[in-house]
Amino acid sequence: MISPSSPLALAVAGAAGRMGRAVLALAAERPEIEVVGRFNRGDGQAREAALTACSVVVDFTTAEASTELAEFGAERGGPALVIGSTGFTPEQDARVASAARRVPVVRSGNFSLGVNLLLGLVEQAARTLPARDYDLEVLEAHHRRKLDAPSGTALMLGEAAARGRGSRLPDLAVRVRDGLTGPRPDGAIGFAVLRGGGVVGEHSVMLAAEDEIITLSHSARDRALFARGALAAAAWVAGRPPGLYDMQDVLGLKP
Repeated sequence: MISPSSPLALAVAGAAGRMGRAVLALAAERPEIEVVGRFNRGDGQAREAALTACSVVVDFTTAEASTELAEFGAERGGPALVIGSTGFTPEQDARVASAARRVPVVRSGNFSLGVNLLLGLVEQAARTLPARDYDLEVLEAHHRRKLDAPSGTALMLGEAAARGRGSRLPDLAVRVRDGLTGPRPDGAIGFAVLRGGGVVGEHSVMLAAEDEIITLSHSARDRALFARGALAAAAWVAGRPPGLYDMQDVLGLKP
């Protein structure tokens, strides 16, 4: 049991990054959490000390750095990991899943409670509304420094829509439109991406029929939103058996 008398021993990877700083700032306000280490990529000595001291690492870095950290943790037999990085390749996905057979890993493209509720609504809407009548588009906007597109959250929303339609996202996704593209394929899940300024995160799913448009959306206003979710995931995963979990597990939203 995590309590002020026995706090969660936490380390933060990518401590100098925007999300790393947000996690550290919020953790400093929580008496039930003790930050015992922080490190950045390339700082092997600090990483070793942090992993030895902590129960859970929160990691918002890059897909490659997170994959390497998961494998390093698996070799050591711990600690548990909370991964918020996005932009993973299929090969990196497989490596993280393999590591999760030896250490517990919570991995999510978005740690917001609102986004995770939105995923369920999108899946339900896609299941209920006929694909032949309702075209589905995922729109997202982020700050100019974001490295991957579409965002991890946008892909999660697309995957939820594909599940609702009884299919897989790779079979339905249209991620680029340019030039003479021809008519929109029935059942396609389209993506539109905007980048600029300091936008924290905007996501919308539009279901457009000939006579109506339904829009489900979420707006993030502060990175503390994601930091709170990541710390909740860290508290949840501490002491769990090895496995690959997500925020739906943390929030108890899975059937």
